[in-house]
Amino acid sequence: MSQDPIISFQNVSKSFGEVKAVDGANFEINRGEFFALLGPSGCGKTTLLRMVAGFETPNSGEVYIDGQPMSATPPNHRPVNMVFQNYAIFPHMDVRGNIAFGMRKSGLSKSELDKRIDETLELIKLQGYGKRGADELSGGQRQRVALARALIKHPKVLLLDEPLGALDKKLREQMQIELRQLQQQVGITFLFVTHDQEEALTLSDRIAVMTEGHVKEIASPAQLYENPKSRFVADFIGSMNFFQGEVIDLNNKQLSISTDVLGEISVPASDSDYASKSPVWVAIRPEKLQPVFSAPDDSSNVIEGEIGPSAYLGDRSHFYVHIEKREEPVLVALQNLERSSDLHRNPFQKVWLKWSNASLVVLPRN
Repeated sequence: MSQDPIISFQNVSKSFGEVKAVDGANFEINRGEFFALLGPSGCGKTTLLRMVAGFETPNSGEVYIDGQPMSATPPNHRPVNMVFQNYAIFPHMDVRGNIAFGMRKSGLSKSELDKRIDETLELIKLQGYGKRGADELSGGQRQRVALARALIKHPKVLLLDEPLGALDKKLREQMQIELRQLQQQVGITFLFVTHDQEEALTLSDRIAVMTEGHVKEIASPAQLYENPKSRFVADFIGSMNFFQGEVIDLNNKQLSISTDVLGEISVPASDSDYASKSPVWVAIRPEKLQPVFSAPDDSSNVIEGEIGPSAYLGDRSHFYVHIEKREEPVLVALQNLERSSDLHRNPFQKVWLKWSNASLVVLPRN
């Protein structure tokens, strides 16, 4: 993947009546990148995708593809292709006919077109399926045919509007791996829209997290999960426990914070410049809290609580811990490394939660 931008949003805004769907989007997507637009329903991610495709026109600003402004370019003349959630497979055509549909005016000879169809069938691992009808395909096979129909034209950018949304969980997870491998194999820029955080983390090189028409943060999956810059992003991607705090001091690149539950803590100072008495959130992921079921000898970085509701999820268990002086329980995630499904899940049992200060994330409380 290069650092050469293939798509550039320059102060792009789009309104529908009184609703501002996208408000001043200003960022770039690199050539060969798998880039996800992630956010809740109504955040503007699909509107951004449709502006790249040419199905919507910005009210202000400009979308560039490979350095060229797109406002005056109709959808069928843009170097992009799109895969929709419902696949739009033609029921009266076989697989080869569906894949070849967009190539009708390509100018290729029949032998050249047949060769390209064969290459594309091999790419999506459907060799020998060319003569099958749409009603003879599984959901995953239909999704591959929709991808093949988009990829056969060799677009510079492939746009994907929640293409895995119609699949069941197991097939969806399998197709995530295949989609990532396919993108790496063809080297085309994929711009992907999803509201599924896990899907975005699995597939993407970078993710733009959106809310209410604004891009809140753009970073790699690991950066967004481990070091989010706002409470919204921290809360939207995965689960997070938040504690109120106030900055006491900043010395030797260490931030001293007084918290309502965790006591006084010291964490490495981030790039943010927190002044004394700044209100902050101190956050920690559920899996970074270590539960122990007898009082530890070392009382530093430990809080005592009582086990509340829990859920057995197969590979892991989630349980809530009620802490004195805190109304909201703390969520803890524990890997089930032994076979007992009832391990450490007894209601009202005392538990001590330990953590490392390196696992804490400090966020502004404004």
